[in-house]
Amino acid sequence: MGVSMPKTDVAGLDMDLCVCVPARNEAERLPILLSALAAQTWQKLIPVSIVVNNSNDDSVGVIKRAQDRHAGRLAIQVHHVTFSPDLAHAGSARLLAMDGGLALLPGPQRGVLVSTDADTRPPPQWLENIAAAFARGADIVGGCIEIEEAEPLPDNVQPLREAWNLYWQQVRAIEDMLDPLPWDPSPRHGDHTGASLAMRAALYVACGGVPLMPTGEDLALVRAALACGARLAHPADVFTYVSPRRDGRAVGGMAMAMQELFDLAAKGDRPSAPDFEHWRERAAWRCALRAQKGGQALIAQAEPQLPPMPHDMLLEMAP
Repeated sequence: MGVSMPKTDVAGLDMDLCVCVPARNEAERLPILLSALAAQTWQKLIPVSIVVNNSNDDSVGVIKRAQDRHAGRLAIQVHHVTFSPDLAHAGSARLLAMDGGLALLPGPQRGVLVSTDADTRPPPQWLENIAAAFARGADIVGGCIEIEEAEPLPDNVQPLREAWNLYWQQVRAIEDMLDPLPWDPSPRHGDHTGASLAMRAALYVACGGVPLMPTGEDLALVRAALACGARLAHPADVFTYVSPRRDGRAVGGMAMAMQELFDLAAKGDRPSAPDFEHWRERAAWRCALRAQKGGQALIAQAEPQLPPMPHDMLLEMAP
């Protein structure tokens, strides 16, 4: 991404990080993730909690070989489980991975749980930059989702992704002007999904942990934390690379979003989104509510009850 952020000396931070990973039939991609974790600039031993669920490939064998290969750098704990059909979803797997990570931390007060997915490749400074964001006062740190460089999008799909990126940059500019947040300053992105989502362990416990939902469990966890008054940050230097594959393991995950983008490109259609005036009204609403006592939590509780914004504007496409 190439965006510089204010530097924070994290070398002496009294902070423990644990990476938590749900994995289902990910024998091919897990070595990439684990090698990327072993290459982190974070100086401490990195605990990793992996839940291999409902799998019939060699994921467990891959992890065991990685335990030997990265011994002394990664402390990998693997749970191999088969959920019943009603629980065989992302919510169950992420819950078990995060709860397993909680048990690996010395204590919740200085601990941080870092969620990611098995098909990601975080850059070397990922954990260090996450720690720096917590040192600046964040309670939750979202990471931007970047398309894996080795798997570029087709020429007809890339302009659609760029159009969405431009749209959200304009939305964030509106929010930064009308409702600026000191703990989430510009430049920032807007992602806080399970592919890169870090949370103070004490907050994770306080908000009830990962909800048992078949999809959207990551965003529901963030909403629960915000309802507790937590401060969510989106530092521009916190991001991870993710495969743009369309055969994802989780229903309603990024793979489905990629499929929708590919389908739209195949039709030659332009996507629609809420007009910027709706975002100006929403930012002003948040600002007014935030001024009240406990406003941060009030916003998180009230906003999901608002009617959805109409998609009444076609996105601008690059020439």
